Amino acid sequence: MDFSKATILITGGNSGIGRGLAKALMAEGAKVIITGRDDTRLKETLYANPGMLGYELDVTDPLAIKQFAADITEHHPDLNVVIHNAGIMVSEKVLAESYDLDIVEKTISTNLLAPIRLTAALLEHLRTRDEAAVVTVSSGLAFVPRADTLTYSASKAAIHSWSTSLRHELRSTNVAVVEIAPPLVATELTPGQSENPRAMPLADFVTESVELLCSQPTPSEVLVGRVMPQRTAEATGNFDKVFGLINPV
Repeated sequence: MDFSKATILITGGNSGIGRGLAKALMAEGAKVIITGRDDTRLKETLYANPGMLGYELDVTDPLAIKQFAADITEHHPDLNVVIHNAGIMVSEKVLAESYDLDIVEKTISTNLLAPIRLTAALLEHLRTRDEAAVVTVSSGLAFVPRADTLTYSASKAAIHSWSTSLRHELRSTNVAVVEIAPPLVATELTPGQSENPRAMPLADFVTESVELLCSQPTPSEVLVGRVMPQRTAEATGNFDKVFGLINPV
């Protein structure tokens, strides 16, 4: 589909990868609407990007998602793409005296349940458009996990599986399903990540990803070169090697 002429909703669009995609897709000609939980940061993003639209939204609140979907489709009936970018990544200490299950629940609610709920709320509307797409954001860690962020990695593996199944279920409709699987990118997702010398520069990731996303035909997966060692690890017999690099003893 032609993303340059689309009306695109991006959750978590006020920082990191979401903000980068929002700016790049708007530069391509798309109408871009973002959401964020932090109202101050959301306003700063909108002020810095005239023409971008935005709404405050807690994606972990099922009732808020339902109401938001009704409002956004009423006010923006041209909406035809949703990019499920909002996510959290928190390290876990499974051997701690008290394993913090709040982290587990918040991670699953944000990274997995929110995209499912928002897709369910928007799907009827998306099917009325001539062209539409549901774009999920998984991770290279969906394919080779990082052990100290085990629930994050598991949530992204689940998003990959869900995206694959959703694509099959919607195969006879006008709604494409695209999965973006980022490698380690220099953002503020985790403490110190933006300064990590091994992280892919955000601008480079966004440029390569948007080029792939806007290519024809629309790809099922958007995979920059830096993520391929993880994406292909199992198929190439390199899983243990890549796992060891990500999780040194």
